[in-house]
Amino acid sequence: MRVSRRTLLKSAAASGLLTAVGTPVAFASDIEELVIAYNVNLPSWDPTVGPSAVNPTIQGIYQSVFDMFIHQNTDLSFAPGIITAWGWNDDKSKIWMDVREGVTWHNGDPLTPEDIVWSLERAGNPDTGNPIQFIWGKVGNFQIDGNKITADVKEYEPTIFKWMSFLTGYVMPKKYYEEVGADGFEAKPIGTGPYMVDKFERNAFVRLKANENYWGGAPEFKTVTIKFVTDASSRTFEVMSGNAHVTLEMPYEEFDRLKENDGIVGTAAPISDIGMIFINDVDPMLDENVRKAMAYSIDKKTIIERLLSGYGVPIDTLQTPDYSAYDASITVPYDPDKAKELLAASGFGPDNPVKFKIQTTRGFKPKDYEIIQAIVGLWRKIGIEAEIEVYEIAKHYELRAADTLAPAAFYNWGNAIGDPTTSTGFAMFGPSPHSVWDGEELMQKILPLWGEADEDKRIEGWKEVDRHIAENALVIPLLQYVQPILHSDKVKVTPHASGALLPALMTRS
Repeated sequence: MRVSRRTLLKSAAASGLLTAVGTPVAFASDIEELVIAYNVNLPSWDPTVGPSAVNPTIQGIYQSVFDMFIHQNTDLSFAPGIITAWGWNDDKSKIWMDVREGVTWHNGDPLTPEDIVWSLERAGNPDTGNPIQFIWGKVGNFQIDGNKITADVKEYEPTIFKWMSFLTGYVMPKKYYEEVGADGFEAKPIGTGPYMVDKFERNAFVRLKANENYWGGAPEFKTVTIKFVTDASSRTFEVMSGNAHVTLEMPYEEFDRLKENDGIVGTAAPISDIGMIFINDVDPMLDENVRKAMAYSIDKKTIIERLLSGYGVPIDTLQTPDYSAYDASITVPYDPDKAKELLAASGFGPDNPVKFKIQTTRGFKPKDYEIIQAIVGLWRKIGIEAEIEVYEIAKHYELRAADTLAPAAFYNWGNAIGDPTTSTGFAMFGPSPHSVWDGEELMQKILPLWGEADEDKRIEGWKEVDRHIAENALVIPLLQYVQPILHSDKVKVTPHASGALLPALMTRS
C-alpha cells in the first residue's frame, strides 16, 4: 500500500522531524538549504590518516571539503585538478607535476607547491598513519621550480598518479596544519574544496557553506546539511517525510516503490563498488574443500534478482566489467552438488556440518544482512553452519587492520580507479593492511606485479592472479553494485561512478 504524503507529514510532525519552521523541506517551493540523509557517520576530518581514510563511502563528504591532487570525472576518467598536468620522464626514474595557480584555502591563504610537497611527504611518512603510506612512500626528494614539482622514483609504482584521485589522495594545508596541529585541524578543518565546514556535531550532522572562490566554480546550493542516518528505513523516511532532499542506499524494492510517489525521483546507476566475502586464513578456511564448497553453493544471480530487484551484476573475481583487468573467462559456477562432494571429501555434510562465524554490516549497503542470511541458508543445505555476527562498518576496518576478522566477513570494496592493484592487490596481498589472506603462494604471485613497468604484462599478470584466486576460492566476490538514490524532484542529482554522493554536482531542477 502506498503511503500518502499527508500520512507521512503527520507522522513526521508527531516525531518532531520537521524543520524548525514546520515546513517539510523536500516539498518547499524553493530550496535554500540542501539536506542530505547520509548512510555513515564521519569519524575524523583528516582524510589521509586512520581507518576512515580508506572508507569509500565517506569520500563524498571529504571531496566536498578537500581537493584531490588530480580530479576524477563522473565516469572515472581523470582530469586536471590542483595538479593540472603530470607524467614521467623517459626512463621513469622521475615524476613531474604542474600545480594550478590562483587556488586559495578556505581561510584565504594561497595554495602553493609547498602544500603539494608537504602533503605527499606526509602521506609517505610511516609515522603519520596514512593507510596507503606504502604507495606514497615510493616517491621522494621533491624539487620545486615555480609551479612545477619533480620527484625521484624510489620504487616504481605504475598507479601513483591514479592514486592521486583515490583514497588518501588529498591536498592538505601545510601552514595551517602546522599552526593548529592535529587537534586544531579536527576542530576546524579547512581545504580548498567546493564547500567549507560551517558546523559539525559528531554522530549527528555537518553543515557546509559554499566556497564562493572555488577554482572549479562555486556550487549552486550555498548551504548543505549532511545528516548521518545509518538506518536505511530512517533515511527513506527522511526524504518521504520532506525532512531531507536526497538520500541513498535503501532496499531496492523500497526504491522502486517510493520513486513513483509525487515529488520524488529515483536515480540508479552502476558504481565501482563490489560486494564480497573476505576469507581469513584460519580454521576451517585452511581446508580448500570448505572454501570451494562455500563458493560453489552461492546462487548469485538468484540473490540479485530476489533481494536486489535485479539491481546488480554477478561477478566471480574482484574486478567488475568496468575494471582494466576484468576477464570474463574466469568463472565460479553455482554447483551445489559439487559443493556437497567437496565437503564430503573433508568429512563434512548436513549431518556433520562445518561451523564458523561470518560477520556482516546491516543497512550499510542495500540488503547486506539479508544477502548474508540467504547465503547462510544455501550453505546450511550442503553442510555448512555459519553463525552471523552483525557489526558496524568502523568495526570491520578495526578488525581487518588487526587481521582478526572472523573466518568469513562480508564487505563492500570500493575501487574508483578500476585498477587491479586496488582491488585484487590490496584485498589479497598478505602484507597489505587491507588483506586477511596471508598465504605465501599468493603473495609470491602478486609481489612482482607491483612494479611491473610493461602495462600489458602487468594487466595479464593480474588476470592470472585472479584465476588462481578463483580456482582456490581465496575470496568470494558476489556482485557489482547499482547505487539507489532517492531525491526531491526539485533537485537534479548527478551520480558519480565512484559511488561518492557529491552535493557540488547537485543543482536545482
